[in-house]
Amino acid sequence: MEALVPEWLTWRTAMERALYGEDGFYRRGERPAEHFRTSVHASPRFAAAVVRLLVEVDALLGRPDRLDVVDIGAGSGRLLSNILADAPADLASRLAPTAVEIAPRPAEVPDRIVWRPDLPDRITGLAVANEWLDNVPLDVVERTPDGVRTVLVDPATGTERPGPWPSAEDSDWLERWWPLREPGDRAEIGHPRCNAWAAVIRRLSRGLALAVDYSHSRGARPVYGTLTGYRDGATVPAVPDGSCDVTAHVALDACGIAGERAGATSTLLATQRDALLGLGLSGTRPPLDLAHRDPCGYVAALCHAGEDAELIDPSGLGGFGWLAQTVGVPIPAVLSP
Repeated sequence: MEALVPEWLTWRTAMERALYGEDGFYRRGERPAEHFRTSVHASPRFAAAVVRLLVEVDALLGRPDRLDVVDIGAGSGRLLSNILADAPADLASRLAPTAVEIAPRPAEVPDRIVWRPDLPDRITGLAVANEWLDNVPLDVVERTPDGVRTVLVDPATGTERPGPWPSAEDSDWLERWWPLREPGDRAEIGHPRCNAWAAVIRRLSRGLALAVDYSHSRGARPVYGTLTGYRDGATVPAVPDGSCDVTAHVALDACGIAGERAGATSTLLATQRDALLGLGLSGTRPPLDLAHRDPCGYVAALCHAGEDAELIDPSGLGGFGWLAQTVGVPIPAVLSP
């Protein structure tokens, strides 16, 4: 039998095809919760915290007649569904919910939610990108004995080999945000994520945009990169053949600068733990005497405490990065106490 000839692609091209191509992982409607645990699916308490943030943004905007809430990379649409169910009546009546998602619209999504494949032209309110930027395709580079090379991959097997020199744009981003010093060091070129985030900020007329994701900062970039695959609740080799999610952590610090260049007037970088503590989650067990006074209330409070604890666990979901940027209003005090 004749051996198959490898198809050498850049990682950015391979990821684009594997995730968003005609039969790509997300294009065919895979549910993220079936493959990896997200804050949205871990507990409705995450949506409740977003509602608290939305209330603050609404107040800063003067409680307009229409308030946009946009979920970018909406997946199953559960975040927006939970927000609509949890929002106070006065706020809920003014909300204009939009899900940005290329996958088909699930049947259970409320009719009120607009489902579209691209960003709205204008947003006044809150835009949330929860675990979206980590799936924006990017290139990978590696320092070899003769210099930094773009890494090529065979999408059928995940096999890699050195490719061409990085472009000028890649080299500029790399030097500023992820310099490679030793042979074998790798980096994931993040300017496609910076550009994607800047596109969100440019559409924000007034309000707040929030990115929540696996992240790292310039002072602590991972030496060998972060490319990872997920399938059926487990990590698998990052083979870009469309059979699994392929993700890489996000340089949120670089995205923040891109957002400021696009028009953001205020910026906050925080961990999910700190942000959710500011929004009222605590993970604190209810007092034992509540079990005697109100057994049902005690059980509900205990469940909430357990769910909060998972969302703020610094070694898990609580370690995610939050990038909050505003246009025309300050960062809400609950995020920067």
